[in-house]
This record gives sequence, structure tokens and C-alpha cells, in this order.
Amino acid sequence: MAQQRLNGVIRALESGKPAFTMFSPATADAATALQGTKYDGVVFETEHNVWDGTNVRHALQYLLNRNEIATSGSLAPALTPIVRIPPNGAEMNQTFAKQVLDLGAYGVVWPHVGTAEQAYNAVSACRYPTMKNNPLHEPFGQRGDGPHGAVRYWGLSQQEYYKRADVWPLNPDGEIFVILMIEDLEGILNLDEILKKVKGIGAVLIGEGDLSQELGYPRQYEHPVVLDHMRKIVETAKANNVVVGHPHVDSKNVERVLSEGYRFLMAAPERTFNALNKGRELAGR
Repeated sequence: MAQQRLNGVIRALESGKPAFTMFSPATADAATALQGTKYDGVVFETEHNVWDGTNVRHALQYLLNRNEIATSGSLAPALTPIVRIPPNGAEMNQTFAKQVLDLGAYGVVWPHVGTAEQAYNAVSACRYPTMKNNPLHEPFGQRGDGPHGAVRYWGLSQQEYYKRADVWPLNPDGEIFVILMIEDLEGILNLDEILKKVKGIGAVLIGEGDLSQELGYPRQYEHPVVLDHMRKIVETAKANNVVVGHPHVDSKNVERVLSEGYRFLMAAPERTFNALNKGRELAGR
């Protein structure tokens, strides 16, 4: 009997469907308001909000609903929590990834990844180390051992957690989803090398806000120049069989976004409900 998939974002992608998610502040009130919604996951935002590990812990806990857990008979959370951490890829900072994973997050969003070295560091930070004879040795894991909060949050024994706390799709049984944000020209230029050299990347997420700034069309997401650069990211990701994400989906663009091959869809809170409903309908969900 196959083990149950805990990560709802991975579950959707494995079924051939797009995953529907949204950004949310990492607060107890925001997490509570998400209960009962039909998203596959939520990304708690700590890059542009003040980092507070206690708030992240509270958001994770208040996302859970005991009635949903009891009714479903499953350890899988109704919404899969992922955290966007503060440091850019060039900072090569593993501390925040370690902290959010130890709290129980099922994935990490890394902002501004521009090189294969930065991408390797991001995946490495989300894995435990293995011996060189392990077929999944690379990228070599550098996550420190202290998952007590995650073990409790996932509802597994510590040994069970170790078996499943690896990156997908490198490890088909892994439940950790690593997302790299490609949001500048350096990242676009190096993306093919990144995806060919570094395994274990769950998705690349286009940061069209920062990308549009660099291109000279700030927050003009539908400008032809911005869209052309976004298409380059999509084409490169698809050529390397890596999921690509769009961060600003609404009911007006969701049909185009799906048709262009985006499979990790996000929307701002004020737009997300209409986008979610229309997107699920278009995707046959």
C-alpha cells in the first residue's frame, strides 16, 4: 500500500493538475481566515514582512482545524504551508530555511536566485546529509538535525519524518517543496544551467515585480517586454521538465496563464477567490 501524500501541492502536481496557492501574512488571524478554503497550499510571506519566527509558528498552528483533521482521517493538512524566507539567493543563507522547516513548513521559497551555485545552496539547505554512496547524495544536504517541532506538526515519528523530509521530485517520496524565484536578468540568463545542474527543484516562480523593475516597466505585468521575458522562463523550465509558477493570477489572466503552461498559480488575497474558482473550473478541478 502506497504511503499517503502529505504535501497537497505535490499531490496536485503529481495528479497532472495545477496547484492553486496564495501569499498570506504569517499571522494567526490570517491563517485562521484560510480555514475551509479550497487552495492546495499557502505561502506565508516573510521576505517583505518583518521576520518573526514566533508568528510563523502561530500561523502554522492556526492553519490547522481539528474538525477537518478528524473528518478527513488524514495527517495531511488541508492547506500545505510553505514559507517565503527573507534572504536573497546571493546571501547563501541557510538559517531561515532550517528554522521554518524545523517548525513544520512543507516548503521554502527562495527569493532572487540567479546562479547554479545559489540554487545548489537552496536545495542543499532543505536536505539532510547523506553518504556519498547514496544514489540521491547530490545536492549534498546541509540541514542541521533538530526537527522536533516538525515531527509534532507532521504527526509522524522522528524516523518516519527523516524518511519523508526530503526534496521532491528528486526523492519521489519527499514532501519538501523547494521553490526558486527567478526575478532578474541574471536568473533568466543562467536558468538553463541552474535546472540542468541542480536537482531537487520543485518549481521556479517568476518574480515579475522585480523583473519588471529591472526591465524599466515597474509593475506593468502585461507589458509586452515583461511578458516576453516571462515566456523565456516558462520555455526554459518546460524544456527541463520543471514546474513554473506565476505569482499574480486573477480572473482576467488565469486562462492565459494556464494555457501558457504555468502549473503553480498564486494570487494576491483580494483577487484570489475569483481566480481560484475560475482556474479550478478551467483545470477541471
